[in-house]
Amino acid sequence: MVRPLHTLEFEKPLRELEKRLEQLNQQSVEKHLDLSADIARLEKLIDKTRRDICSALTTWQRVQIARHPQRPHALDYIHEIFTGFQEFHGDRHFHDDQALIGGPAFFEGQALMVVAHQKGRETKEKISRNFGMPHPEGYRKALRLMKMAEKFGLPVIAFIDTPGAFPGVGAEERHVAEAIAVNLREMAMLKTPTLAVVIGEGGSGGALGIGVADRVLILENSYYSVISPEGCAAILWKDAAAAGRAAEALRLNAQNLSEFKIVEEVIPEPLGGAHNDPGQTIASVRTALKKHLAEIRALPVEELLNLRYERYRHLGAYEEAGVTKS
Repeated sequence: MVRPLHTLEFEKPLRELEKRLEQLNQQSVEKHLDLSADIARLEKLIDKTRRDICSALTTWQRVQIARHPQRPHALDYIHEIFTGFQEFHGDRHFHDDQALIGGPAFFEGQALMVVAHQKGRETKEKISRNFGMPHPEGYRKALRLMKMAEKFGLPVIAFIDTPGAFPGVGAEERHVAEAIAVNLREMAMLKTPTLAVVIGEGGSGGALGIGVADRVLILENSYYSVISPEGCAAILWKDAAAAGRAAEALRLNAQNLSEFKIVEEVIPEPLGGAHNDPGQTIASVRTALKKHLAEIRALPVEELLNLRYERYRHLGAYEEAGVTKS
């Protein structure tokens, strides 16, 4: 496990211990000292500290993990899981939105279509990707690719990782809400198997615009929500600093989403988050994709559409006269 360069606030005690371990190892080599006993004790302490921290993560801390800058992004999964990925560009109306990418690829020797939110890592790429926040043309490009997949009988796999659709003036002028709404309608009726995986942030309609699928999977420390914790806090408490309180109230973490049957599977992450071992995380996603894709591909199209309708028809719960209904 490689130590991440970026340290979250709650990880600092662990990073201090890891720094001490590095110093002990360095002393042992440079001064030819036998510090094996001290090193072993410190390694046990590090392991215990890591487990203690990870066993008591709050919902807000999981949101921070979902946003970790070294967390694997969509292209990391695409390049490792698929072969022959060919990115397609443009919505045939306005321009090519780099925050939402897609194209055909092969998985286990079978052709499919991939669409995904893509964030950047370095400053220049973050700007070109608009920090993973698509404009309306991004959703129109995604729909173009999904309709192409339907035409050729290709399953669609979507990787969700966005704070939300871009809320700027230009996006509003080009009707971002309409673009997302059309995607929701068309994905609900798409005559091909669809599978979505929330790999980081799943923010509001920006996430749902490629997320109406036969099955939705989520990584353990990802979130999926109608609004960001900061946005919710600003509305309810007039203070974005109450984001932690809002995160708890929104019940947006993977465990809650599984309990509410909003997602079909929670994919486990390495201890402390995907950024601690991207390779292991990507391997877990590959395994989950293989399982669910095989199951939905085996279903006739009419049955698939009926099951998709029933899935979304029964999503959620409400209370009436003290009785919970779903």
